[in-house]
Amino acid sequence: MTAGGRRLSIVVPFYNEASSLPTLLVQIHEALARENDWQAIIVDDGSTDDYMEGLSRLPDEIGRRVTLVVFRRNLGKASALAAGFTLATGDVVVTLDADLQDDPAMIPELVARLDQGYDMVIGRKVPRQDPVGKRLASFAFNSVVRMASGLRLRDVNSGFKVMRRKVVQGMDLYGEMHRLLPLLAAFKGFKVTEVDVKHRPRIHGRSHYGVERSWRGLFDLVTVTFLTRYHKRPLHLLGGVAGILFGFGSLICIYLLAYWLAGGSLQDRPLLFFGILLISLSSQVFTLGLLGEMITFATHTSDLSAYIDRVRPLAPSREDGGPEH
Repeated sequence: MTAGGRRLSIVVPFYNEASSLPTLLVQIHEALARENDWQAIIVDDGSTDDYMEGLSRLPDEIGRRVTLVVFRRNLGKASALAAGFTLATGDVVVTLDADLQDDPAMIPELVARLDQGYDMVIGRKVPRQDPVGKRLASFAFNSVVRMASGLRLRDVNSGFKVMRRKVVQGMDLYGEMHRLLPLLAAFKGFKVTEVDVKHRPRIHGRSHYGVERSWRGLFDLVTVTFLTRYHKRPLHLLGGVAGILFGFGSLICIYLLAYWLAGGSLQDRPLLFFGILLISLSSQVFTLGLLGEMITFATHTSDLSAYIDRVRPLAPSREDGGPEH
C-alpha cells in the first residue's frame, strides 16, 4: 500500500460545487484504489445548489466511504475544515478543494513524503491556473507570510495538504486561519515542507475567493504572529510599539519646544497636535487592538454543533443491508 498501511481521512470543504464534487470523489477513489482503508469527509458550507443529485448517483463502493456534514448556513472554509477534522479518524489527514484544480492522483506521493520525517506536506500549485489578479494577490500574501514567519514556503495557503492527524488535533480554526495552518503547525514544532503538484484549470463554476480574502488573511497573519510569538510576553511587543510612538511624539514636541524658545510662534502649527496625539492616543489604540486579539484567542471555541444540520453516511454499508454492486 502506498500509504504504508495507514488510514487516510480526506477532508473536502465545498460551497456550491455540484458540478465538480461527484467527479472529485470518483477521482479520489481511483487515486486510492490500492488503499484498503480511507474515508472522505465532505463538508457542505451552506450550499444552495442541488449537489445531492450528483452524489446520489455515486457507486455504493464510494458512498460507503463518504460522510457528509451539512452546515445550515455559510460559515467559511476554516469552520468547514474544523468540522471535518473533528470527524477524521485516519492517521493521515488530507485536505482538498472541491473545484478539481488539485489532482487527487498526487495524494500517495505527498503521503510518502511524511515518511521522510515531515508532519505536514503542502502541495505547491505549479503552474498556477488562476486569473492574474488572484495569482498576484497570492504572491503578495505568501511574500508577507515568509517575511513575517521565517518559513520558506511559496504556497502557504494551498488547499492541498497532507498531514499527520496529530497536527490538526486541537487546532482552533476561525476567520481565515485555514490559510495559516502551516504557521500554526510550525509554531507547535511540527516539520513542514512543500512539494510541487500539477494545478489544473477550473472547468466548473467560479472561484469563491477574491482579493478581499487576502486582506483578511493578512489581518489573521498579524493575529497568528502575535498569538504565537507574544501571547505569553505581550509587553515585549506592546512596550516596543509604545516606545516607538512615544519617541516620535517626543521628538516632535522637543523640536517645537526649541522652536518656541527661539522665539517662534506655535499658533497654527498642526504638528504640535500631531505630536501630542502620538503620545497620548496611538499607543492606547494599538494596545486595545492587541488586547482584543488576546481575548479572542483566550475565549474562542470551535463548537460547531449548533450549526451542523446532520451527519450521516452518504450510502449505507453492506452490514446495514445496503445494496451491493
